[in-house]
Amino acid sequence: MKAVVKWLDNMSFVGESESGHSVVMDGPPDSGGRNLGVRPMEMVLLGMGGCTAFDTVLILQRQRQDITDCHVELSAERADTVPKVFTRIHVHYIVKGKALDEKKVARAVEMTAEKYCSVSIMLAKSVDVTHDFEIIEED
Repeated sequence: MKAVVKWLDNMSFVGESESGHSVVMDGPPDSGGRNLGVRPMEMVLLGMGGCTAFDTVLILQRQRQDITDCHVELSAERADTVPKVFTRIHVHYIVKGKALDEKKVARAVEMTAEKYCSVSIMLAKSVDVTHDFEIIEED
């Protein structure tokens, strides 16, 4: 896997993925940025959310669960001093569907956290990562 990050101006950068997609990253105004895009550490958190949500939906679909929506809320804490790495990340899954089996949802969350989501597993080597979920029953 390859990527290219190119400096645009001030503290703005554009990242280009090997698959041909681009994303703008920028810093906050107090660091010379213009707030034109997500911060790099936000990208890491978004990457984790996308990876784990993808796995959770795929696992639940394979378990033949009637899932209609899934979103993941992530909250992270960072160190106070440089490097301001993540110290804690909590992932809250909200899964919506019809007659969802709570044990299967719990298993899907466990499997993505411990076996499938590369980003979660990589970050968990140095960050305290926790998970929980809720199920919203759809009529």
